[in-house]
Amino acid sequence: MTTSKPPIVLSSLDVKRLEAMLDHMSPAEAERYEALAAELARADVVEPADMPPGIVTMNSTVRFEDESTGESSTVTLVYPAHAGAPGTVSILAPVGSALLGLSRGQQIDWPTPDGRKRRLRVLDIEYQPEASGHLHR
Repeated sequence: MTTSKPPIVLSSLDVKRLEAMLDHMSPAEAERYEALAAELARADVVEPADMPPGIVTMNSTVRFEDESTGESSTVTLVYPAHAGAPGTVSILAPVGSALLGLSRGQQIDWPTPDGRKRRLRVLDIEYQPEASGHLHR
């Protein structure tokens, strides 16, 4: 399986908050999230009001498929302080970092903590804050 990095779009608010979160980590801790930092650096960044509705942003509820298993899941992508509730996934979890910025139909290869790769495909965005007018959530 080759690594596939599709173009991603992020909200300027999400980028600002995520960069601040990474900046407040110890260097050793931040090193664990280099892949997330790389995603932030390569993204096309737009203002929240200009965010297309079919993009996974922070606090979006997304349905995706793990193409290696065919299993689909629905999760809400949250900041670490809100993770742990049923149906949530932290942006710091590998699957959370992988989904951020993808649009409906896009797929990405993403490493798992055990060194394998998963190919995730976005099936639907059931809720996106920006599309619902919640620009400063």
